[in-house]
Amino acid sequence: MITPIPKEIPDLPPVPGKPTLAPSIVPAAAVVAPVRRHAAARYRLLVALTAAAAVAMDLALGSPSRVLSYFAIQANVLLALTFALSAWRARTARYPLPALITGGTLFYALIASLVYHVLLVNEPGPFSMTDRPTIWSALANQVLHTVTPIAALLDWLLLTRPAPLGLQHATRWLLYPLAYLIFTLARGALLPPTADARYPYPFLDVAHLGYRSTLANALLLGLAFFGLALLLVLADHVRPDPTRRRRKTGFRLRPPVG
Repeated sequence: MITPIPKEIPDLPPVPGKPTLAPSIVPAAAVVAPVRRHAAARYRLLVALTAAAAVAMDLALGSPSRVLSYFAIQANVLLALTFALSAWRARTARYPLPALITGGTLFYALIASLVYHVLLVNEPGPFSMTDRPTIWSALANQVLHTVTPIAALLDWLLLTRPAPLGLQHATRWLLYPLAYLIFTLARGALLPPTADARYPYPFLDVAHLGYRSTLANALLLGLAFFGLALLLVLADHVRPDPTRRRRKTGFRLRPPVG
């Protein structure tokens, strides 16, 4: 005997909670074949080796503890590591490094370059250096403060696609200069007054300027650095994508009808 189908189907009980579907993530490699960027890999490896060689030269010419206390040295160590890893990723067709790292590396290299050329080697400036470096030290300084920052900027403009960057990147980049300021002041307070290079930069020399003037200098530099970070963010939004290539396909994508 067959049960007759009821004319009216009773209401089904409501499903508890809000039903959601798990997001389906399709990797880019499933749509576009990965591309090995040999030219970018070679360029970045050359920049990494140049920065590492300049840092090694400075370490050989001076005390390691004194040399490593400079912001420019630390920025170039980060640049060498970042560019070496970026070269490997470009060579093996892997995803690029996050924009927080690549943009921050460029930001710190530009900071070191601008401070050096505007404040430290500017003869009429109040913080210009009085000692004359040797020829090898001068060569290392030019590489660390001029060559590698320009190379990093060219890589960012010509070989790196826009992120795009945001305000959160600019604020996070400032955490490292702030940590460096705290480290420098604490290191100078712990070292004896007769120690060589107690404060690595004259605008942070508490022994001669006092804490009030030193913190005022740090605040002005921090505002200038934040302006530079915002400029990088703005430039990242307006610059073209140097890695975009037009691919010929057998069909054209058209907007949906209706």
